[in-house]
Amino acid sequence: QVQLVESGGGLVQAGGSLRLSCAASGTTFSGNHIGWYRQAPGKPRVLVASISSGGNTNYADFVKGRFTISTDNAKNTVYLQMDSLKPEDTAVYYCNLRKPTPWGTSNIAWGQGTQVTVSS
Repeated sequence: QVQLVESGGGLVQAGGSLRLSCAASGTTFSGNHIGWYRQAPGKPRVLVASISSGGNTNYADFVKGRFTISTDNAKNTVYLQMDSLKPEDTAVYYCNLRKPTPWGTSNIAWGQGTQVTVSS
């Protein structure tokens, strides 16, 4: 059974930093797409950053230059380094693993989420 477990969330002041981790068990990140999403209260879940199976990274415009996604394949862990945090970054952050398919991607698993709260 594939499981993703996020950690690293918490309360931070605006301008501060946090590093989220997502550890996978039951599978590896190799060959799959990995993404970090977030969902604020009353809003839909949106993509924040991703790494494709080919290693290409992609960031939402609202985090470009502030967030960095990376992986440690030896630890089967993906990270989201979040710098220059803003109150509007407050949300539950989820990691997601997807399998490439000929027509796009297919969901493998979601993590349980980790709360990030940025105070002004």
